[in-house]
Amino acid sequence: MTPLQKNILNAVKRRPMTLRELQNNLQVDNSRLRTSVSAMVATGELSMRNGTYAPGFATYVNANAPEAIPCTLVKLAARFGFASRDDGEGDIFIPGRALHGAMPQDKINVKLFDHPRVEGSSEGEVVEVTVPNNRFAGTVCLSEDGRLAVEPDGCRDVKFLLAKQGSEGVHLGDKVGFLITHRGNRHSDHRAAVVEKFGSSDYASECAKAILYGRNVRLEFPPEVLEEAHAYDDATIDPTEAAKRLDLRGIPIFTIDSAETKDIDDAISLQKLDDGYELGVHIADVSHYVRPGSALDEEAFERATSIYYADKVIPMLPTQLSNGICSLNEGEDRLAFSCLMRLDENGEIRSYKFVKSVICSRVKGVYKEINALLEPEEGADLTDLQTKYAAVLDQLPTMDELYRKRLVLRKARGGMDIESNEAKLVMDENGRCVDIVKRDRGTSECMIEEFMLLANQCAANAGRTNKVPFVYRVHEAPDAEKMEKLSATLLACGLNAKFKNPIPTQLELAALLDETRDQPIQIPVHTGILRSMQKARYAPQPLGHYGLVLADYAHFTSPIRRYPDLAIHRILSEMLTGASASQLQKDFNEFAQQASEKSSKQEVAAVRIERDVEDLYKAEYMHSHLGEVYTGTVAGITPRGVFVELDNTVEGFVPAAQLCKGEPQVIDGVSMLDPLTGKSWMLGSSMKIQVAAADVALGRIDFEYMVE
Repeated sequence: MTPLQKNILNAVKRRPMTLRELQNNLQVDNSRLRTSVSAMVATGELSMRNGTYAPGFATYVNANAPEAIPCTLVKLAARFGFASRDDGEGDIFIPGRALHGAMPQDKINVKLFDHPRVEGSSEGEVVEVTVPNNRFAGTVCLSEDGRLAVEPDGCRDVKFLLAKQGSEGVHLGDKVGFLITHRGNRHSDHRAAVVEKFGSSDYASECAKAILYGRNVRLEFPPEVLEEAHAYDDATIDPTEAAKRLDLRGIPIFTIDSAETKDIDDAISLQKLDDGYELGVHIADVSHYVRPGSALDEEAFERATSIYYADKVIPMLPTQLSNGICSLNEGEDRLAFSCLMRLDENGEIRSYKFVKSVICSRVKGVYKEINALLEPEEGADLTDLQTKYAAVLDQLPTMDELYRKRLVLRKARGGMDIESNEAKLVMDENGRCVDIVKRDRGTSECMIEEFMLLANQCAANAGRTNKVPFVYRVHEAPDAEKMEKLSATLLACGLNAKFKNPIPTQLELAALLDETRDQPIQIPVHTGILRSMQKARYAPQPLGHYGLVLADYAHFTSPIRRYPDLAIHRILSEMLTGASASQLQKDFNEFAQQASEKSSKQEVAAVRIERDVEDLYKAEYMHSHLGEVYTGTVAGITPRGVFVELDNTVEGFVPAAQLCKGEPQVIDGVSMLDPLTGKSWMLGSSMKIQVAAADVALGRIDFEYMVE
């Protein structure tokens, strides 16, 4: 603390003062005073209320609040942090001085302030770190006095000095894994030691390794898991087990996936009937191999999901299962769990049954090839494809026909089709990103999604109607307050978004999605609607799925890569043996609850990793295009500047200072106006930009506005 700051604090301890009173009291330059006061408010050394300054928040603990609120610190910057309450009651803002050195993912106790800086907000002070998190990834940098330090990922402008022992061979700009070896009362007092060296932060692949390390991703399988997995090296199905099952090897069953897929867990079959269709969705019977209490099962439960990024996968199960005996490989007999459905001529479900089966996939179908057969280009030579798919070619028109009927039903009930703008990263032999293309979904991708949805719907219906413990995929109705804000934003964009009730119907939202599809405003509208809704999660209660407009929904179709699917396979298998509802309640009640909670948590972590790593690779790609000019779409507007998205899904930031000569005015969150020039920029408008910077370590891209 500077001498001036000490004088300011001593002055307001006597009584709260305005800025003018402080200036008269201390006889100090106004500019210096303002700078010092602003810094002290930011760090929590001062509090400001109605223009009056008083001692920092830490002296104003709310006597009526609980002694301490258990929390987890979830965000940290140089001058503030956010703690998430363990009771789920929201986040607490913590000014820098009140953090007392707490780090992200620390378990902490927080006391609330009686006088928060923003009326009605929750602000507080860390009073205890109960379970410290000392494992982080970061980038080697220099401290203010020129010594080697490390900046933790996601904690901008927070630096720890590196201990000499353990930092040998570390260079400026390296991505490293490190441990906090000594904690002080402030972040500047912490000391760190490097324990893993990944390489230069200029490369996305090295930064990705650091992210995985910092988030405790399980990269290797424990020895006991590998030992169980080795029992399935080059395995084939057990003939004795196959004899107990419904033999579907005579039916033309096949898979459809992307060309690079190796863990194939779903296959389909379809037959046209006089009064409708018989659809078969055949899923790898992973539960036959991964038994309760086994090391394989315990590891799968902890991972809960496979993680896919760039051209890599961190599997939930070892490759002996995920790519071997559990993968529905072409021409190989496999044990399956089949959902056999009868649908009427309109595509509505009339009946279904689940059976344990043995199948043999006739063809490894590829989305791109199926699309070429379903919607052939004029003059295209399809001879080779017709030969490859000869065994199942007759099913394709029927599948397309059923899908079109199902699409009509989905639209009629208001099922929402949100454009997600997924990117496909193209990698070279060295693991560098050399291209980014928007991932387009053709008919076959949508068709398979719809057929899987049907099987998932039947699985959830079986769980609910039989009143057995289950793991449902639930998506609850959105919050009315968020919907009100969304409506105001969409109205400001010129859209007809006046909802009849506080919570809109799915048909109302679906209409907005369709109205803006393929329009310049599509990106912000679709993203805005998605962000305004609740996150889908797993739960043991059948709460329905708002987005799909379904009372019954679960995840049944991907047990190789998702634990909830494996969990309900296990429950459905017991149902098929004739176990009573009471016995199933006894056996699976606690299991369903634990699987739901663990899988929801791990899914959130996996999605965040996948998105953050994708940002690294996008920055790596754009770094090789510095100085190039593109035209993008304004996708987000903040007082600091605007976000612009390019056609290849890359998003970058343009600072407001480049756009506005005067103080920028943000209007209704949808446009930015420069009052001096009269220029304005709106969500969905095009903007010509130049790539100014791309920081791979941060996954951040900066654009420079190009005046047209």
